[in-house]
Amino acid sequence: MKKPDKQIIACMPPRPFVIKSKQRDTVDTFTLELEPKDRKPFEWAPGQFNMLYAYSMGESAISISGDPTKKGPLVHTMRAVGTVTKAIDALKVGDEIGLRGPFGTAWPMKEIEGKDVAIVTGGIGLPPLRPAIYHILANREKYGRVALLYGARTPADLMYPKEVAAWRSRFDMDVQVSVDAPAEGWSGKVGVVTKLIAPAQLAPAKTVALVCGPEIMIHFAMLTLKDNGLDSRNIYVSMERNMKCAVGLCGHCQWGPTFICKDGPVFRYDQVESFFKVREL
Repeated sequence: MKKPDKQIIACMPPRPFVIKSKQRDTVDTFTLELEPKDRKPFEWAPGQFNMLYAYSMGESAISISGDPTKKGPLVHTMRAVGTVTKAIDALKVGDEIGLRGPFGTAWPMKEIEGKDVAIVTGGIGLPPLRPAIYHILANREKYGRVALLYGARTPADLMYPKEVAAWRSRFDMDVQVSVDAPAEGWSGKVGVVTKLIAPAQLAPAKTVALVCGPEIMIHFAMLTLKDNGLDSRNIYVSMERNMKCAVGLCGHCQWGPTFICKDGPVFRYDQVESFFKVREL
């Protein structure tokens, strides 16, 4: 029998981190800043994820959502929807958490230099894209026009509203926000995020799209982007679902012939386009 890869064995034990700060973002989402107990540096790239381990409860795959251009705590924003994330939500500042990572593919920040960038996202899909936005803004001269098209169910579900407002105030970034169900006092756009794509007047020949959000949103965003002239090779998508081990051993995240944890979570759309056409895959 072939022995397990030593690199896989090495990445299995969780590394202890301490919660430096905790912020409530919406009713069911929160952001943690984590510092390694051993004080050793942690290298990562926009789009990668970590496995966060709540002791005695299990672990969950969570994208890194901080600023890759700055040294400091690791930032993770997550929704408390399952046993593990609810257990993590119950932790307080100063508590310890286990962490494995970083894992997965990253957004192609180097490859898309010189291009216009359209960032299309919905709800909790913004945190995995936030590091890419930070990177672009820190290297603004390397990219063309930047458009953030962001949608949420209600105004209360919008992530990082103050930060989005600050991005909106910039002259070098086009930010459009829409909600499905407006609340009293909402004066912005109403409708699904895909309705923002055509009015953005993207230039298909020089635009690259980065997409993340619920799978149904991703599906229709891809169709709309293609209807507006973008080639599948110029669309990148982050898929995060059913990841349990992060090293391709358990098989929970198998998607067609790929494993999201190893081959993704960031995919170029032409490489996975056929999977979206298979119902219940």
